[in-house]
Amino acid sequence: MEKLRVGVLASGRGSNLQAIIDGCRQGLVPARVVVVLSDKAGAYALDRARAAGIPAFHVNPQDFANKHDYERELVKILQSYGVQLVCLAGYLRLVGEPLLQAFPNRMMNIHPALLPAFPGLHGQRDALAYGVKIAGCTVHFVDEGIDTGPIILQAAVPVYDDDTEDTLAARILRQEHRLYPEAVKLFAQGRLRVQGRKVFIDQERDHVED
Repeated sequence: MEKLRVGVLASGRGSNLQAIIDGCRQGLVPARVVVVLSDKAGAYALDRARAAGIPAFHVNPQDFANKHDYERELVKILQSYGVQLVCLAGYLRLVGEPLLQAFPNRMMNIHPALLPAFPGLHGQRDALAYGVKIAGCTVHFVDEGIDTGPIILQAAVPVYDDDTEDTLAARILRQEHRLYPEAVKLFAQGRLRVQGRKVFIDQERDHVED
């Protein structure tokens, strides 16, 4: 059976990319990462991909007249590799129409907060400033908003009185590395159904041999 073909967009160190690569290689996720794209030339995510033998490219947004042209180039590359699911892994740009139209309900993101609380770039910092006792992370489908798409999976972590942004982020990151490969696995197994704002997870089918 053909494995799900995953493309990843990243802007930074790519630790969630590595978690997905590892999950695929260990046979825990019935998928494979076939291409990694970054808007940052020095993104360590590109190094991670190349170390794993995965094609990796820097696509510079400044080389294009506008955001639409830039995203159309991303779509062109992703489609040339037969990508079926796009994962955002620390991709620090708001996704626009070309990507959304090319991959409707086929684009995931992970956010270091329990959405809909604390969207945006500083989820951990905002959670600490608000004084919450529970924080966490969320995998969601991507829509036109900032961390507003239908929620797939969430994981909670405690917030301690002496937490800093760094200590809380590290605790959340451990859950991110567990949760994101699981979400990709569910998608690859065809077990995710989107109805309006809700994502339903179907039971795993038993494989019965004739």
